[in-house]
Amino acid sequence: MIEHRPFAKLGGANHGWLNAKHHFSFASYYDPARMGWGPIRVWNDDTIAAGTGFPPHPHADMEIITYVREGAITHQDSMGNKGRTEAGDVQVMSAGSGVRHSEYNREDEATTLFQIWIEPTTRGAPPSWGAKPFPKDERSGQFVTLASGFPEDSDALPIRTDARLVAATLKAGETAEYKLGKTRHAYLVSAAGSIEVNGVRLDARDGAAIIDEAVLRVTAVNDAEIVLVDAA
Repeated sequence: MIEHRPFAKLGGANHGWLNAKHHFSFASYYDPARMGWGPIRVWNDDTIAAGTGFPPHPHADMEIITYVREGAITHQDSMGNKGRTEAGDVQVMSAGSGVRHSEYNREDEATTLFQIWIEPTTRGAPPSWGAKPFPKDERSGQFVTLASGFPEDSDALPIRTDARLVAATLKAGETAEYKLGKTRHAYLVSAAGSIEVNGVRLDARDGAAIIDEAVLRVTAVNDAEIVLVDAA
């Protein structure tokens, strides 16, 4: 089953400094049919104006992944971590027992990113943060794991949940396959370009909620960048 969720029909809010689209219920956007997908709780498509951002605020017991598409985001938290994550890179924060952090766009241009929240498998662990570059040419024509809760994915950023974040870049006409498993929940977004997923077309920034599909066959209609969360 693949449920197409067009970008134009997503919830959201434009705060001036922040233009946010929500694939799931978030903040003032509420849809009882879209409270999450398996353990995936949030997928926000954010555009953050230059010189603005999220001031310090708390989180607990959530795996928070930031996938930067354009520009960069600067992170600072109550653990003493500081870092700048730019386009093509990923940062993860395991909020655990509690943490405060800020995320600012210190650039001279707008930053666009996906922020993804996944419920952890265990609660109350010490918080942690990490970031890593993932050059797009290394995922050309194939899915590459960027963050994972599985020990075999040693090159990926660690998260404390039964899930993976994977991504691929495809040229027009190229196809990549991902083995999912019929009991798994997947959520897939085309960050750029139009694609077909097992015959279902998605345009740029559309989402797809997927279950009961053993293998995903993704074909690029035009040059595309695909982001996928594979969760329990």
